[in-house]
Amino acid sequence: MTLASHADARVGTYVSSPWGFSTASYWIEGPTGLILVDTQFLPSAAEEFVTWAEAVTGKKAELAIVLHANPDKFNGTDVLRKRGIRVVTSEQVRAAIPAIHEKRTRAFAARYAPDYPTTLPLPDSFGSQTAELSAGGVTVKAHVLGAGCSEAHVVVEFDGHVFPGDLVANDAHSWLEIGRTDAWLERLEELKALRPKVVHPGRGPSGDAGLLTRERQYLERVIAEVAAEKPRGAYTEAAGERIRARIEAAFPGLRLPVFLNIGLPAEWDRQARAAATAP
Repeated sequence: MTLASHADARVGTYVSSPWGFSTASYWIEGPTGLILVDTQFLPSAAEEFVTWAEAVTGKKAELAIVLHANPDKFNGTDVLRKRGIRVVTSEQVRAAIPAIHEKRTRAFAARYAPDYPTTLPLPDSFGSQTAELSAGGVTVKAHVLGAGCSEAHVVVEFDGHVFPGDLVANDAHSWLEIGRTDAWLERLEELKALRPKVVHPGRGPSGDAGLLTRERQYLERVIAEVAAEKPRGAYTEAAGERIRARIEAAFPGLRLPVFLNIGLPAEWDRQARAAATAP
């Protein structure tokens, strides 16, 4: 568990243990209460996150915003609700959560039992359009964006701070599972247009807008290294090993290289489909 602030005492960070994928969640402190960003992967981490945020600030968490449909964002929803916290996301993210929860429960529930949600953790919807959300005497802007590392995203903006979830990783490999790197690059341009002073990633330390540039360089390198194998037909482990070795050499020391095991086949399939339909 890690706590940090970012030269702005109104913003705090909680990071789970590596057992919970070193997931970052955040709080924004208003005059009378807190807005939380994301709800953590494990219910126990969700409890710890809220307990620490409220202890550090001396204020009650009133609202939590889920950024996208990955379990490390939404799994703690019901834990927070039981503490009287309203949990919301966009209509698009909410619609994607049931299928993702079912898939991830098959993968994770036995490993993490009993510390895994057995019932669907489904946030409320704030609507399908970008909106201002207020709680605790503070107002944030919840931008509704399209696909990237998930099929839909919410990005929270607050007074120069931007919270993009896993659209940005720092010191870790990115979650490339759905093979939408082309759309992801568009999302990074949208984030850049917000002109953030501080970017708070889904994993790794917060930083300045340079994190957006580095994420773009990472994605473009992944795309290029896959393209170098001229993807046609099915992904092969031999090609994957070559690609992975080049990516790890280009970005030494990044945590969670296991993410490439899912991400590289997805990017291969995207490029192979594009090649198959090209005139």
